[in-house]
Amino acid sequence: MTTCRYKRITVKVGSNVLTSPQGGLDVNRLSAIIDQVATLRKAGVEVILVSSGAVASGRGLVKPNRKLDPLDQRQLFSAVGQAILINEYYRLFRERGLVCGQVLTTKENFHSRRHYLNQKNCMTVMLENGVIPVVNENDTISVTELMFTDNDELSGLIATMMDAEALIILSNIDGIYNGHPSDPDASVIPIIQPGVDVKQYISAEKSSFGRGGMLTKTNIARKVAEEGITVYITNGLKSNRLIDLLNPDIEVPNTCFTPGTKAASAVKKWIAHSDGFAKGEVHINEGCFKALLDKGATSLLPVGITRIAGTFEKGDIIGIYDPAGNQIGVGKAQYGSNSAKDVVGQKGERPLIHYDYLYLD
Repeated sequence: MTTCRYKRITVKVGSNVLTSPQGGLDVNRLSAIIDQVATLRKAGVEVILVSSGAVASGRGLVKPNRKLDPLDQRQLFSAVGQAILINEYYRLFRERGLVCGQVLTTKENFHSRRHYLNQKNCMTVMLENGVIPVVNENDTISVTELMFTDNDELSGLIATMMDAEALIILSNIDGIYNGHPSDPDASVIPIIQPGVDVKQYISAEKSSFGRGGMLTKTNIARKVAEEGITVYITNGLKSNRLIDLLNPDIEVPNTCFTPGTKAASAVKKWIAHSDGFAKGEVHINEGCFKALLDKGATSLLPVGITRIAGTFEKGDIIGIYDPAGNQIGVGKAQYGSNSAKDVVGQKGERPLIHYDYLYLD
């Protein structure tokens, strides 16, 4: 491969790609993927890997002395498996003359803008020095309510944070089908344009080894694409699929989510993925709802607020709800809930959420 249309990509490698039928790490598959990443690096492409596989790597090496609940199992197996996984990455990359580095993160690290920027700086420095970031959730300290849905969600956050031009999700099927993948009449949907709803085709079944499923992949892919990043879902079990996908002269089965025409700012990208961290709710009237949906830049003013729910402080993420009670977006509070309650419905007050810190779904 001599050229590639992208300069920086994020590649997510799923559990079903890296896990062997016996439940352990498939080192041969990992080696094949690293071969492809090495080819991309030689073509001048910066690659950020979001890798599953830690739990699978540790599962076969530890025999618990008592029955463990799912969270305890993840913590135990990942504590052992993460060391095995990153050592395999390090060894295989080194054999190809490349250096990788480990980045372990948690959902909490995306809540704080300061922690978010610290992570971005770390990976930026790695890329500037030719080091390939290998990112995974730190399952050893994550607890259920603070876990990512799965690494699809994490890969979307990383892609937007690092201003990647493309996110490639390597799964165990060829893409999004217009029916159940086992149906012989079903086929892969090659392109999904912004705003197109394909949920009717998506099975809610979760994968054998991962926490998520195709519905999660689709939701993440749509959000990331709306922020100006091209997203591909394709089969990582197929030989050389990553390289072939990025070669304009080769056609391979995949689903491509085409990017929105207006790229979001760096702050809005962070806000867009922060709905899981909302500390409170702001409910708005019909006039405010219509104003926010207007194409012009509009901040959320107290005059359009009907109710404040929950407790939040300045700088916290809060959810925005329409008159029917549906969440329509999130934003960063300019002041706390106590002050906000004092000015509900009043004119002439400063915005609770400035346009620059507001994201609508």
